[in-house]
Amino acid sequence: MGKRPISITLVSLLFILSGTLGLVYHGWPLVHSIFNGSMATWDRRKLIETVVILLIRVLAIVGGVFLLKGRNWARWICVGWMAFHVVISFWHDMSSVITHAVLLVLIAILLFRPSMNEYFRATPAEN
Repeated sequence: MGKRPISITLVSLLFILSGTLGLVYHGWPLVHSIFNGSMATWDRRKLIETVVILLIRVLAIVGGVFLLKGRNWARWICVGWMAFHVVISFWHDMSSVITHAVLLVLIAILLFRPSMNEYFRATPAEN
């Protein structure tokens, strides 16, 4: 594996930061309710939605960490994660859709340029 390109480092950090901030933002109400003893106010749907959101945020962190390690599958996780956000942004406003779509295109270009293939080419010892 060659030297890590700066673009990979930046995209990785973007996913790690986004996942971490999302975990804190979406997880805080759940943690607060658990320690406050107010979990009874959470209905099943709200709890399931929160857990799914937290798992999606963990997926962003995993993708970012393994991008740093040069794992090819992490490219697909990150692009898929971003594509998912493009889709769910359709339930928001058009500026959100455009922002996520532009980020998706930029991330895909950065991760799948031909010059990135050498970095993501795994050696047998790394698998």
